[in-house]
Amino acid sequence: MILWNLGFFSTAESLTANNIVLAVYSHVTNPECRQYLLRQAYEEAVHTDTFIYCCDTLGLDPDEIYTMYMKIPSIRDKDDFVVELTKSVFDPTFSTEGLENVRKFVHDLVGFYVIMEGIYFYAGFAMMLALKRMNKMVGIGEQFEYIMRDESLHLAFGCDLINTIKAESPEVWTAAFQKELIALIKKSVELEKKYAIDACPEGLLGINAQQFIDYVEYIADRRLERIGLPKQYETENPFPWMSQSVDLSKEKNFFETRVTEYQTGGSLKWE
Repeated sequence: MILWNLGFFSTAESLTANNIVLAVYSHVTNPECRQYLLRQAYEEAVHTDTFIYCCDTLGLDPDEIYTMYMKIPSIRDKDDFVVELTKSVFDPTFSTEGLENVRKFVHDLVGFYVIMEGIYFYAGFAMMLALKRMNKMVGIGEQFEYIMRDESLHLAFGCDLINTIKAESPEVWTAAFQKELIALIKKSVELEKKYAIDACPEGLLGINAQQFIDYVEYIADRRLERIGLPKQYETENPFPWMSQSVDLSKEKNFFETRVTEYQTGGSLKWE
């Protein structure tokens, strides 16, 4: 399960950075949004470096991890699906002039922010943080917590961007276009379910693939609602503790764990 997560995220973060720097940034003209996109690109670079660090710390072969998307069908299918979804903005001749092009841009933003960052990332987060809750793989679990904190902000920004474009160009948001987006999100959920079964086929430590499948359906409903689309699954959240990880409270019980948030006394100079 750990290998599958690192194998997916290592390539997914590269895809994300490419989308921001090479495609989305050039079509978003609002200066505040551009400032945030630059910040997001920086954070994605930090995430990529974090996965390299995790591989080194665990003694894994980075070449094996970074080529898993070519060897593992469930990882390759997710990556290929998102690349296909976001191909319009990579066309060098693409522009957001005209109603149909605005619709294509929103389509690609949904593929990038809602599906990739909002659905695909979160099943992987749940897997690693489920281990951390049982005091397994604590170090890598903390790294995933920090990454998830960033990705939660990225998701919120992306949904706000989509909703703002909808408000500025309401004629884009036709019933047919909404049905198309719902179908894409449902397809992405099916691919994520296959990945969950592949990554955790027999269950371990009290967690199993069905829980991750339920979680994917639950978060897909939340993403749909976030951009004004109806729920499709009505599934209960199997991991209510995930919200605590997003909040990322770093308070620790002083007597039960090694506290690292305080500055050390070694930097003080006593007269």
